[in-house]
Amino acid sequence: MTAPSQPYRIHALELGPMENFVYLVHDLASDRAAVVDPAWDVPAVLALAEREGVRITDILLTHSHHDHINGIDEVLEASDAQIHLLKPEADFWGHPLARPSLHHGGNRIRLGETEIEILHTPGHTPGSACFHLGDDLITGDTLFVFGCGRCDLKGGDPETMFDTLRHLREDLPAATVIHPGHNYAVKTESTIEEQAACNPFMRFTELDRFVHYRMHEHDRIRHTPYGPECD
Repeated sequence: MTAPSQPYRIHALELGPMENFVYLVHDLASDRAAVVDPAWDVPAVLALAEREGVRITDILLTHSHHDHINGIDEVLEASDAQIHLLKPEADFWGHPLARPSLHHGGNRIRLGETEIEILHTPGHTPGSACFHLGDDLITGDTLFVFGCGRCDLKGGDPETMFDTLRHLREDLPAATVIHPGHNYAVKTESTIEEQAACNPFMRFTELDRFVHYRMHEHDRIRHTPYGPECD
């Protein structure tokens, strides 16, 4: 849950056949909202925005896989929202976009009084992004609760994913709450501290062991819902 002292509220909807989380970030001062990874059931997203009394002004994309972007056109038809994604992901995707705003890692977006930092977190795709705001991190398919995104699809790279997860573990405050792109675990949210201790992907310190586990072992021995694997 978003802390009461934050200038925003994060609403989550689980939508579609792949248990996607679509997030609505609500800036409390302006009643502006950003939709993160609009997909599957846009009427449900628009209905949530109406219930909360917010105006959708932005679309934030963690990456360009179909299950995270198939609702973009519907959102654009219902709003004048600006699309935000990392330039490396736009280059990888190669898709013409209406009203795009292309960013680099470390750029910040202002949503009313809410500042959102875009972290470049490649590994699942070359331009995958996480959105860091306040004490929260929206992680897309980079980091799941007790899991991480696949690296065997086009654009995936397990060595890069290893570095990305190490940076998240080392660079972010331990209390940061993660909000993943899919509901694949026994709980819907977690913290960086818990993931560092109990997510098998976050516990590797040797690259070759991580790559072997991600590419050859994980899908054979683990099944959803993912649970903690702690010492």
